[in-house]
Amino acid sequence: MSFSLLYHPDVKKRDIPKLNNDIRKRVKRAIETRLLPAPQDYAEPLRKTLKNYRKLGVSDYRIVFRTEGNEIFVLGICHRKEAYLLMEKRRD
Repeated sequence: MSFSLLYHPDVKKRDIPKLNNDIRKRVKRAIETRLLPAPQDYAEPLRKTLKNYRKLGVSDYRIVFRTEGNEIFVLGICHRKEAYLLMEKRRD
């Protein structure tokens, strides 16, 4: 099954510009090689208020997303320490 990517507006405005070049390349590679081909195989489900979302780890960063049919909606890309707090704010 092929998936298409959708991004929360803040991902391109805030998240990606904050990443250094090395992490940016690693995140892009992870999206292309792991997330798009098989998101359920590489990502872990989140709990509590983000229970419909999953996370894909790239070093100390997390790509938080959910799948609906053949679409992957990326809610955010951030450092693991900020993941729950930031994503809960965006989710609403």
